Amino acid sequence: MVTKQQKLRAALFTAETHTMLLRLYREHGRRHLSKYLLALGLLGCGAAATAYSAYLLKPVLNGMLEGEQFRELRALAWLVFGLFALRGAASYAATVVLSRAGNAIIASAQRTLFDHVLRLDMRYLGERHSTDFITRLVYAPNGVRDTMQALVTSAGREILTLVGLVVVMFIQEPVLALIALSTLPVAAVLLNTTVGRIRKFVARGYAGSTQIMQTMQETVQGGRIVKSYNLEEEMRRRMGVAVREVERSSNRVSAGMAFSGPVADALAGFAIGAVIFYGSWRVTIHEADAGSFFSFVAALLMAYDPAKKLARLKLELQNGLSSARMMYEVLDHPAAETPVPGRPPLQISQGQIVARDVRFRYREEERVLDGLDLVVEPNKTTALVGPSGGGKSTVLALLQRFYAPEAGVIEIDGQNIAEVELASLRASIAFVSQDVYLFRGSIRDNIALGRPGASDDEIIDAARKAHAHHFIVEFATGYDTSVGEQGAQLSGGQKQRIAIARAILKNAPIILLDEPTAALDSESEREVQKALDDLRVGRTTLVVAHRLQTIINSDRIFVVENGRAVESGSHDELIRRGGTYSSFFASQFGEAGAQVKPQA
Repeated sequence: MVTKQQKLRAALFTAETHTMLLRLYREHGRRHLSKYLLALGLLGCGAAATAYSAYLLKPVLNGMLEGEQFRELRALAWLVFGLFALRGAASYAATVVLSRAGNAIIASAQRTLFDHVLRLDMRYLGERHSTDFITRLVYAPNGVRDTMQALVTSAGREILTLVGLVVVMFIQEPVLALIALSTLPVAAVLLNTTVGRIRKFVARGYAGSTQIMQTMQETVQGGRIVKSYNLEEEMRRRMGVAVREVERSSNRVSAGMAFSGPVADALAGFAIGAVIFYGSWRVTIHEADAGSFFSFVAALLMAYDPAKKLARLKLELQNGLSSARMMYEVLDHPAAETPVPGRPPLQISQGQIVARDVRFRYREEERVLDGLDLVVEPNKTTALVGPSGGGKSTVLALLQRFYAPEAGVIEIDGQNIAEVELASLRASIAFVSQDVYLFRGSIRDNIALGRPGASDDEIIDAARKAHAHHFIVEFATGYDTSVGEQGAQLSGGQKQRIAIARAILKNAPIILLDEPTAALDSESEREVQKALDDLRVGRTTLVVAHRLQTIINSDRIFVVENGRAVESGSHDELIRRGGTYSSFFASQFGEAGAQVKPQA
């Protein structure tokens, strides 16, 4: 017995399904409406040919029995041949049209999803593994295509074919038609119970696929750590868990989809058996028209395949809609970096940066900046130092509007960066981090990303200023040398200098440096430091550092602790003051730390 709760869930589920189908039509199907209408017309022709073929079997059989209509039968034979040829040609043309529309939908959905990801804020991106987005980008758009094609194919072929054949059945044998159709409500009830399970296991399959990609990515990118720490068995275990989850979910989905087969077979067998029993009794006992009965049976048998496919339609739709929902989970998240019309571009006159009472937290319980105030003077180098977690790197992130402060304001030359055009803000800043990211391609390609369209001479000049040209030309293919995945073919110092060359080529008036030499050996650090010195000339520079030796030449140093600037001044001033900076410096250089002098 169906409870009220089950009825409510079924109603809500139906409403949600209808809403999703309407959305798919508005956003993807409507632009291909002409193709879908053409496909519907072609499939309709095929359906009509199938139904008419079944109808023609009455005169064929009666003509055979009478034995006096051979010429008419020859004409009917050619007509049947023509009908089936028409159905085949229409089916082929419809398949081609639907394939092109479906491929266009996938391409459009992938472009839309990727464009949306580009406009998402770093908070949302940072909370998810990259492979989660990859899985959705690769697989979810297929669900949109499959859903639209299932609807068109079902409406244009299965429904029209079934309707045509049912009409033939009622024309030939109305009573037998009612007997045959009596099994449909039973099939609907049985199949409806599997729909919810299909949706659940499709979602679990997606999660497992994401875990498979995560494990493979981490195994390849972290290959040295995996081998160094003998983590092969752990990675096998993780992969095994993910693969088993996908296997089990796929098996459950397949079983649910296949459930329609035996249900349709059993009910069809019952219907056909009942029809044959009753029909044969009528023909033999009551001398009913044998041709009508034969035509009816043929129509009934022909109706079996489209009826079986329609029985699977709801399951297929839920499979496709579950995939589409994965895509919309990302698309429905607000894109924080969507361009706002009318915002003025940032105008750099001097390059002064001012932060006033800036407050920020990544998580509700963790305040990172708590009323930060600082001033970065133009054409000078300002350093941020202090303990880990104090908020230094967060300042650089806020300056680039990767995140928005919950309170306070950051200005550049008196302009609130929250109220200027985002692209112009980032165009005015060159960022170099200790975690250098190189993209696939050659050394030339990666440097050129600093200013797309730059000439080879400009790229080489930037590499020279970054003290990278000499090692680049030592490679067999020079600037065309592939950097490998995330720069795996280069050393840390080489990657860092390529990143600096990229920043030099950008030629931005503001430079942000986030511990660019922290992970380098002494020799590499000297080379990178030379490149950084050249990069800072004539620009406003804000640098974050833990290794104080690298920033003692800075024009001004801010000590950031617990989200606030607790001290500021030059290196000598801070040492003489004997406060937090002096203690921090002494902890790195010992008691002789105060004797370390700025380099000339």
